[in-house]
Amino acid sequence: MAIERDNGAFAHSEANRLVADLMKPNPRIYWPDFLISCALGWGGLALAVIYPVLSLPGLAGVILATLFLYRAVLFTHELAHLKTGTFKIFRLVWNLLCGFAMLIPSFTYHGVHRHHHVHDVYGRTEDGEYLPFGAGNPPGIIGYMFLIFILPAFFVVRFLVLAPLSWVLLPLRKLVWASASSLTIDLTYKRAPAKKGDPKGLWFAQEFMAFLYGWTAIGLVWMHILPVKALVMWYVVAVLIFLLNSLRTLAAHAYRNPGPEQMSVAEQFLDSVNVPGHPIITTLWAPVGLRFHATHHLYPRMPYHNLPLAHKRLVEGLSDNSLYLRASRKNLADALIRLWQDAAAAEREKHSLPAE
Repeated sequence: MAIERDNGAFAHSEANRLVADLMKPNPRIYWPDFLISCALGWGGLALAVIYPVLSLPGLAGVILATLFLYRAVLFTHELAHLKTGTFKIFRLVWNLLCGFAMLIPSFTYHGVHRHHHVHDVYGRTEDGEYLPFGAGNPPGIIGYMFLIFILPAFFVVRFLVLAPLSWVLLPLRKLVWASASSLTIDLTYKRAPAKKGDPKGLWFAQEFMAFLYGWTAIGLVWMHILPVKALVMWYVVAVLIFLLNSLRTLAAHAYRNPGPEQMSVAEQFLDSVNVPGHPIITTLWAPVGLRFHATHHLYPRMPYHNLPLAHKRLVEGLSDNSLYLRASRKNLADALIRLWQDAAAAEREKHSLPAE
């Protein structure tokens, strides 16, 4: 499928006026949301460990752990967009209660995600959070989903084995940093070397803490303080979190850019997806404002708690909201079906072209 082009109908200045007052993050919303999510998530994991998996409390525990740890994890997206130097305690607590325990310390998303929002990088080969699924790659969609089963193992190996080895082996250190230190969907993505002024000491400390958390959990199992089931259920919940996040990621964009072309701001918006959906159900699989992903790409600095209001204002307040509404999908199934249809149509189109 071709990139959906901007027809000039989107009134940026009018939209900006409608949402100008919605850019300030509110700590009074961030803190209780995150802490309650952690409490319910880790409490659910405890239930899943204590009770048989197929019992009512055990199943309830798996569901609670998956949904609420998933929500807690996705606060890393907010951390990537919050102004550097702000929310310092929140960043620390996020790592202590979530990032280290899930083996995804915040440095794995720092910088990488902001790169995804650079206008001349988005959707191109340099964008680690973009693959041209919609430009003709149906098998790639299926392959991407199968990764969910091995991704938790990848992070275990990366932080518990490769991290300490890389501390003494410089060539391995460079490899681990470039190819195994970024939360991306493109497995060929190479992270640039740390620059002067980057918080390298902080990143090393986060890596060490993830290493410490992981080996502490294994040690507690070895000493029979925790049952082996605790590690098993952690892995099961991690896989389920990756499942939800993979579906959300596939629904977040149309992925129509084959790679070399630079897209305008409006074209990037049209290549992104809003799924307003049901305010509760949709929020379960696209939490922390991510059901308004297209709006987020218009206003990356807008805090998650203001995105629903921004969407409402833009729908109701734009003098011509037709282009804005073109980025919306009815629900998750609608977004995924459209992506598959785009990919299949683009694949057929490629095969129907005469050979040069």
